[in-house]
Amino acid sequence: MTKAKSDGPKWEVRFSRIHGYGVFAAKPIRKGSRILEYTGERITPDEASRRYDDEASDLAHVVLFTVDEKTVIDGGAGGGEARFVNHSCDPNCEAVARDGRIFIEALRAIAPGEELTYDYRLELPGRHTRAVKARYPCLCGSPNCRGTLLLTKTGKR
Repeated sequence: MTKAKSDGPKWEVRFSRIHGYGVFAAKPIRKGSRILEYTGERITPDEASRRYDDEASDLAHVVLFTVDEKTVIDGGAGGGEARFVNHSCDPNCEAVARDGRIFIEALRAIAPGEELTYDYRLELPGRHTRAVKARYPCLCGSPNCRGTLLLTKTGKR
């Protein structure tokens, strides 16, 4: 799966060592570049909870992206390739909200072949016990890995 543009593809989707599929730079990407938009069906938080019962599954679903208190993007329902961008505790990209849309942008220069990643910064109410953290495991392999996709209660990485 490759996204074609007139000047050639900027990225491609392929198997990832982090998790499942990932998005990789097909050519150099400059710091600050807007790379992808996170797309999918726009639903309410209540509908997201109905569709994805995290309590009933071993691992939580991470195809949902909260835009605001009324809108969630379900990348699993008609979503684009941005849904394959994996989490890292030491990311090279960030998710940026602009006018109700979510974009993946480069935090630094990215070399061809490098996997694009961003910190999912998942927020979850309640106490983050060992069991809760285990439902949201991080597989990034970074020396700075916090072991979970969840933010700490202080909001720090």
